[in-house]
Amino acid sequence: VQLQASGGGLVQAGGSLRLSCAASGRTFSSYVMGWFRQAPGNLREFLAAIGKNGVTTYYADSMKGRFTISRDNAKNTVYLQMSSLKPEDTAIYYCAASIGWGVRPAMYDYWGQGTQVTVSS
Repeated sequence: VQLQASGGGLVQAGGSLRLSCAASGRTFSSYVMGWFRQAPGNLREFLAAIGKNGVTTYYADSMKGRFTISRDNAKNTVYLQMSSLKPEDTAIYYCAASIGWGVRPAMYDYWGQGTQVTVSS
């Protein structure tokens, strides 16, 4: 599966953004989808994952309440709604696909190219 992330940009602190990740192919619903981010000098950080049918979600503790993951299997797209953004949320955001559940990047088989999110103070 090929993934294309979009929706990043420059936003002021306290603002919101919705990232999208469009998948090619007809097997999108076969994958758990996850969002990660990576800031310069940092390791890639797990944010959230969503099950194949969109019912089950899992968040990193630090993201609960501010970020919401969702998916639309009819559109082969996964979303990350981000609110109350902070300057420390500045990073490249990646979507990824995995056969099973996981929080480690190594557990994901396919990656999008990333979309830059910059939060100004």
